[in-house]
Amino acid sequence: MSSKGSLSLTSRIMIGMGLGIATGFLFKTILGGEQELLLNLGLFALPIKGFFVDGLFHIGGQIFIASLKMLVVPLVFVSLVCGTCSLSDPKTLGRLGGKSLLLYLSTTAIAITVAITVALLVNPGEGITLPSDASFDAKQAPTLAQVIIGMFPTNPIDAMASGNMLQVIVFALLFGVAMALSGEAGQRLSAVFEDLNNVILKLVTLLMNIAPYGVFCLMAKLFTTIEFGLILSLAKYFGVVLVALAIHGLVNYSIIFKVFTGLSPVKFLAQMKDTCLFAFSTSSSSATMPVTLETATKKLGASNSVASFTVPLGATINMDGTAIMQGCATVFIAQVFGVDLTISDYLMVILTATLASVGTAGVPGVGLIMLAMVLNQVGLPVEGIAIIIGVDRLLDMTRTAVNVTGDCMVTLVVAKSEGQLDEAVFNDLESAKELEEYKPKARS
Repeated sequence: MSSKGSLSLTSRIMIGMGLGIATGFLFKTILGGEQELLLNLGLFALPIKGFFVDGLFHIGGQIFIASLKMLVVPLVFVSLVCGTCSLSDPKTLGRLGGKSLLLYLSTTAIAITVAITVALLVNPGEGITLPSDASFDAKQAPTLAQVIIGMFPTNPIDAMASGNMLQVIVFALLFGVAMALSGEAGQRLSAVFEDLNNVILKLVTLLMNIAPYGVFCLMAKLFTTIEFGLILSLAKYFGVVLVALAIHGLVNYSIIFKVFTGLSPVKFLAQMKDTCLFAFSTSSSSATMPVTLETATKKLGASNSVASFTVPLGATINMDGTAIMQGCATVFIAQVFGVDLTISDYLMVILTATLASVGTAGVPGVGLIMLAMVLNQVGLPVEGIAIIIGVDRLLDMTRTAVNVTGDCMVTLVVAKSEGQLDEAVFNDLESAKELEEYKPKARS
């Protein structure tokens, strides 16, 4: 088979996702209410749930996630050091940081405003009764002082080992600035980091080839174990969140992108297909970060000096998808409990969720912590979270795709404002020639 006839990465991932969903539905039907069934193969019998769902699918999916997460810390550190060191003026970092933070906060505020508006129009909480055993243990959110102090690592190696991305970003920025100011020694070390960066990006390319199999395993296990009855009972809430995510991801981002860059939003969204598929299947902006960074630089034309800063920062603090969930959930829970929120309450929700997206960055379970903060701020009981938590897994996949789209959109806007966007690469849809490397090589 010639290389021209081989399938693209997007096609193979879509096939893997479709087959995984179909397999999950099939296994869900076979298992039904049974805890375990045996597949008779003549000489021996295989336990369907134990061997396939909890065995092959679980192992394959986790290996895929682990392989992506394996790259996050080295990719962010090396790429950010290279980008920072290449800046002719270290003061540019302050300008990049200011623009990025302002854009991320602005899109988060817009996201939650859209979510509240859509939810108020649809009223998803009407007719829903609170289960008598509903309960939720909300974790304590860190204070702003704790977050700021926690951004600076006492042990950079420990920060890398534990995956504390804010600390890794701060250390990489300081290290890159120091290299830029170190003359010949910094230049020699810079060459080493550039080589390391190229090697890591090649590793990203190699790992892309297991993506269809990893996506298959993740989807097969998810759709075998998911409770569709629960989704149907909350179909109105589920639909409201999806609609709000679609409006923000397709309409709001397109408008912002067009206004600030003058480029085609259609081409931008077309180049985001692979990244969104990765984000959807992994449900993790951090795990998708290697693909997001590759897309921003190789397919969309942003310079590495900008993308290596904005993408890791966005994966850490960009909570647009989560903010949409919080806006819809706040309206939903208020209606379930029969609480009438005022305009000032909704404004407080917008403000709290926007600031919390930065204030809780890097904290495990950040989405639920932020939602608990928002509910407490307007006097709603956090027990309401127990109603929606069961359907949050599928919604989490979709909002992660929205988050990574926002990361790339902000990256291109900042790159354009800094004169660091290669429009020739962006405008050439065929310039995704790097994707040829992902395609299976023709056999001789």
